[in-house]
Amino acid sequence: MIDAPVGTSKSLSFLSNQMHDQIRAELELIEPFDAVEREHHADALSWVSSGAELFRLEKPATPPKHLVSYFAVVDEQHILLVDHRNAQLWLPAGGHVEPQEHPRTTVLRELKEELGFSCPHPVDPPIMVTCTLTVGLTAGHIDVSLWYVVRARREQPLHYDANEFLGVRWFPFAEVPLERADPHMGRFIAKLRSNSFGEWTSRGEPGQASPV
Repeated sequence: MIDAPVGTSKSLSFLSNQMHDQIRAELELIEPFDAVEREHHADALSWVSSGAELFRLEKPATPPKHLVSYFAVVDEQHILLVDHRNAQLWLPAGGHVEPQEHPRTTVLRELKEELGFSCPHPVDPPIMVTCTLTVGLTAGHIDVSLWYVVRARREQPLHYDANEFLGVRWFPFAEVPLERADPHMGRFIAKLRSNSFGEWTSRGEPGQASPV
């Protein structure tokens, strides 16, 4: 969270501007992988630069375009997905970024809340961004999702949120059920397996520390 005086319109405007700057900086760390991501990346940057409200303020979808932190838990060539009750899809864990919360802080908070363990390493920059029209029980709004990676062992004990998820499961990359997953999951796995991010698919510590 950002530390700044609150209580006046000027201080609230300062907080908003500083948060927009931080989200823009996070987006600028992403190198788009393909034409689709270049389009989504440009859309997200334009949205942030417009000064629009970035955070969900009311459930289920106010404003109708808002920021989400996904985090894919990865161990070598395996990814942990959650069977999401509302979306009715296999998804990475994650959640809405709270007002004035840094998206990497969201990863730390949601990892503990949703899967029951703490991140074993500093949260690195996101590796992908998507702007997606939602489906399922709360369909019809746009999630601007920053995709992060958390590295953990498949032996890691999990205590998942049964109110949100029907279950959780480790999938080999080649066996992810893409027909019932986030529409960008195949592209995300391809990006993970690319030379640029090959370190995420072998055991060891990622190298870049988090600023939060």
